[in-house]
Amino acid sequence: MDNPNLQASLKVNIESIKSCTNGSDDLIVREFRIGSGRAERDIAILYFDGLTDERSINQFIMEPLMQYGHLQGDRSDSKENHLLDRLKNSVLTVGQIREVDRFEWASDSLMNGSIVVMLDGYLTGLSISMAGWEQRAVSEPTNQTVIRGPKEAFTENITVNTALIRRIIKDPRLTLKNRKIGKVTKTNVSIMYIAGIADEEALKEVNKRLEAIDTDSILESGYIEEFIQEESYTIFPTVQNTERPDSVAASLLEGRIAILIDGTPHVLLVPALFVQFFQAAEDYYQRADISTLIRVLRYFGLFIATLVPSLYIAITTYQQEMLPTQLLISLAAQREGVPFPAFIEALIMEATYEILREAGVRMPRAVGQAVSIVGTLVIGQAAVEAGIISASMIIVVSITAISSYVIPEFDMSIAVRILRFIFMGLAAAFGMFGVFVGMSLLLLHLSNLRSFGVPYMAPVGPINIGDQKDVILRVPHNSMNTRPSMFSKLNPIRQRRARNKGK
Repeated sequence: MDNPNLQASLKVNIESIKSCTNGSDDLIVREFRIGSGRAERDIAILYFDGLTDERSINQFIMEPLMQYGHLQGDRSDSKENHLLDRLKNSVLTVGQIREVDRFEWASDSLMNGSIVVMLDGYLTGLSISMAGWEQRAVSEPTNQTVIRGPKEAFTENITVNTALIRRIIKDPRLTLKNRKIGKVTKTNVSIMYIAGIADEEALKEVNKRLEAIDTDSILESGYIEEFIQEESYTIFPTVQNTERPDSVAASLLEGRIAILIDGTPHVLLVPALFVQFFQAAEDYYQRADISTLIRVLRYFGLFIATLVPSLYIAITTYQQEMLPTQLLISLAAQREGVPFPAFIEALIMEATYEILREAGVRMPRAVGQAVSIVGTLVIGQAAVEAGIISASMIIVVSITAISSYVIPEFDMSIAVRILRFIFMGLAAAFGMFGVFVGMSLLLLHLSNLRSFGVPYMAPVGPINIGDQKDVILRVPHNSMNTRPSMFSKLNPIRQRRARNKGK
C-alpha cells in the first residue's frame, strides 16, 4: 500500500480496507448518513461476520448514531476531529474506544473482533471493542482433576483466563503485559506476574525469549514452550503447563511467571523444577500428613514406572542369584516354553500397551476407554495362553502402566515412558551394571538442566535446607512462612511466623 494512513475520502478508505482483506466476503460494510443539513456526514461501520456481537452493534452503535440528527458545526470540523470527540464522549455507549489513523491498525482491530467506524472527511477512525464470537464456557478440568478444590478450568479465550486469575488474586500488583506473536496468526500472548514478588532477572529473560520468536503462526501453547525452553534436546519438560487457575495463582504467589496464549486452555509457568511435576493442586487442600503420604507414593510410582521392567530383565537374564530359590523356580516354570528372551518379551508387551493407550486416546470417547481396557485384558490373556508371554511379565507391565498414571503432569509421564525403554535396553545389554550406569547418567543430565536460570533439580541439587518444607514432605501451612528462595528473591516472606497459642 502506497499510503498506510487513512484518507479523507470514505470511499477510498473502504476500498483500501477491502483490499487489505483481499475482498473477503465475511467483511461487513454498513454505510449510512448521520446528522442533518450542513452537518450531514457519510459514515461506515466495518466488521467481520462471526467475530462481533451484532446485537450489541445494533443497540450501542447503530441506534445511537442514527438517532444523532442535530450535529453542530460545518465541514471545517474535519480538521479538528470535533465530531469524533462528540461521538466518543456523548453518543456511543460503549467502553473500549480508541482512535486509529493507519490501515494496518484498522485491519488488526477487525481481525480481533472489533468494529471500525469511519467518517467521510476525517483522517481518523474509531476502533470499538465488540468481540462476540462463540466460545466454550468455563468447565471442570479434563486432565488435572481433584477431589477437593476448585472445579474451574481455563478456556480458549485469553480474556476469560486472565479474569479467572484476577478473581483469585485481588492485588493491584498483579501485572499483565500483552504482545502479539506470529506474523500471520498474530496470536495474543500475555505475561502475568506479581510485581515485587517475581524475580526481575527471570522476567527479563522471559521477555527476551518471547521477543526472539520469529514465526508465522502460534496455534497452541506448545509452540511457545518449544521456542522458550532452556534445552531443546531433553525428554524432560522445563516449562510447566496447567489448565487450573488456582495452580497459576499459587505459582504467581511463589514468584513464578505465567504465560497465557489465546486459543488454548493451557497456561505456561516458568521457571519449572523437577519436583513441581510431582506436586498437585490438591496437595495444598488436604492435611499435610495426607499430602506427604501421597507425594511419597508418587515418587515410589516413579521408581516402579521407570525401573521395574529393566530390573526384571536384568535379574532374570544375568543376576538370577539375587532371587529367592522358590521365586526363581516359579519364574522359571512360568517362562518354560516362552520362545523369546525377557527383553523381547517385555518390549512386545510394553509396545502393545503403548499402542492400546494411544488408540484409546484417539478413538471416540464413548468407545475409547472400553476398547483400551478390553483390548489389554484379551491380548494379555491370549498371549499367556499361547505361550508367547509369561504371566509374570503381564504383572510387571501392568504395575508399570498403572504406576505411570500416579504422576500428575502428563509431560513428565511421557518422559518416564521413554526412559523405561532406554533402561530396558541397558538391562538387556549389561544387566544391573547397565541399569546403574543409566541411573548415573540420568542424574548427571538432570543436574545439568536449568529452567530460566534456575537449576532443574533445586532445591534438592543444589541442596537448600530452607526449601525442603515443600518437596517430598509438605509441612502445615502455618509453617510455610517463606517463598521458595529460587523464585522470589525480592520478597521472600510469605507470612508472619505463627505464634504458639496460649493455654
